[in-house]
Amino acid sequence: MKNLKLNFSIFQRFWAIGKLYWWESPERWRAIGLFILLLCLLSLDSTIGVNQLKQQGELISALVDTDSERFWKSAFFYIGASVVLAVNVATWQYVEDKIRLYSREWLTKFYLDKYFQNDCFYRINTLYREIDNPDQRIAEDITSFCHRSVRLFRQFTLAIFNLFAFGILLWEKSKFLVLILVIYSIGGMLITTIGFGKILIPIKKEQLKREANFRFGLVRIRENAESIAFYHGGNREFTYIKQIFAPVLSIYNKVITWERNLDIFQNIYNYITWMLPALVIGPRILAGEPGLEVGAIQEANGAFGRVFRSLNIIVRMFEFLTSFIAGIERLESFVKVLEEPKASPVEGSQTIDTVEESRLSLQHLTLQTPNYQRTLVKNVSIELQPGEGLLIVGVSGSGKSSILRAIAGLWNSGTGTIYRPKLEEILFLPQHPYMILGSLRDQLLYPRTDLNISDEIIYRVLNQVNLPKLVEIFGGLDAVEDWDRVLSMGEQQRVAFARLLLTQPRYAILDEATSALDVQNEQSLYQHLQSLSTTYVSVGHRPTLLQYHHQVLEVMGDETWRVSSAQDYKFMPIH
Repeated sequence: MKNLKLNFSIFQRFWAIGKLYWWESPERWRAIGLFILLLCLLSLDSTIGVNQLKQQGELISALVDTDSERFWKSAFFYIGASVVLAVNVATWQYVEDKIRLYSREWLTKFYLDKYFQNDCFYRINTLYREIDNPDQRIAEDITSFCHRSVRLFRQFTLAIFNLFAFGILLWEKSKFLVLILVIYSIGGMLITTIGFGKILIPIKKEQLKREANFRFGLVRIRENAESIAFYHGGNREFTYIKQIFAPVLSIYNKVITWERNLDIFQNIYNYITWMLPALVIGPRILAGEPGLEVGAIQEANGAFGRVFRSLNIIVRMFEFLTSFIAGIERLESFVKVLEEPKASPVEGSQTIDTVEESRLSLQHLTLQTPNYQRTLVKNVSIELQPGEGLLIVGVSGSGKSSILRAIAGLWNSGTGTIYRPKLEEILFLPQHPYMILGSLRDQLLYPRTDLNISDEIIYRVLNQVNLPKLVEIFGGLDAVEDWDRVLSMGEQQRVAFARLLLTQPRYAILDEATSALDVQNEQSLYQHLQSLSTTYVSVGHRPTLLQYHHQVLEVMGDETWRVSSAQDYKFMPIH
């Protein structure tokens, strides 16, 4: 009973993903139409196969009887059927590929849409880390699901058609053979699914996870190559990569061991059946049974093989199925996480209210870490007037940047109310600016790459942020580079400030946005910011920042805080 529930749950998980495109999407009628066409083509495949088998029997019987006319007639029909079959196979393969293409396109866009909704990618990758390697699930697991599900549909459909088409032919030749075949096939399927299934499915799932972790470790080294080199950390990283590669080899060894055991069973299971049709039909022909010719052995053998393969499709494809099921579980758990982007990790916990208004204000804000295990600040209340600047200071780890995350809506663990404008009216400048993949123009306008700003204005802003030769160095505003690699951190921070000066948002949030700059560059950038009449919040450690702000919020690190005017605040060294 437990195994029946397990198998049914697998079908439920498969349908939870498959129905998104094949049943619920706006493109479902095209998908259904293609599947119906595929069914027709597969039905034709079985029909042609039966006729070919009959002609093979006719050929052999004609040779035994030395019947020339019968021989050439059968040969003609066999060749004609082969030509039609060749065209039909190419056609259903093309239709199958189209179904894969369309389903992959739609499902990938569906998952990407959910992934980028409400900053879900941030929650998954940074905040709660509910699942591992979402990139692999989108790029590889969806592709694998589409390819394998269509292949399974074709294999099982063809198996059903062949079961009936060749089963009737076999039944005409020997009812006893059909009975033996059914009993033998049921036994083989039970041994495979119950005996090998319990072991191979969890192993394949774990293999996917370990392979993804190994690939992620290599990607991290590529992305942080310079930092690792500065630390001379190559040996440590090499040791770590070998450590995470060892479980990959271990699970792979376990996989090939059990697949060997399965292969042994499958080979013995298959080889035993090769002589059965001849052993059953042969004595009847030798005894001179009326209506049975020598060609009947060929027909019975061919029909027996097709029916046997149809009845034993699960046994034949079991290794394929175990990998497929492991991928289904990864995609199904992924879509569950994506469908609940605002779920809290602590059931029944309170959350911060966010109200969209044309002001920036914190009222009785108590902020906690996302897991609610630590309170950063309690009962903070402060409001910024239009055009003013607020500087947030405090010891490292006290929660300065976390307050900015709460304003941005990335963290909502705690109580109180945040009044802020729409996020479209706020530009966030993190300490490590995000350098997009694209042209220099897109880089400077990000995230408002839709804005139509003249080259003249862009050149002027680049001068303001002390990057006058940037366009010349890289060959124009339409130049495309790996900007994260070719620009220093100081240049990246100035590019981020250029975004601010170009888009001129009503509100700006700066999280140590000038930490890599010298005092002169910092002064120039903040002076240009003040000229915009933008309301802004900064996090920083330098005393030189005081002159560009009106209020100071000091976070003490013990849940307490205090607000001072910038003029009255005395900057203490922050450690």
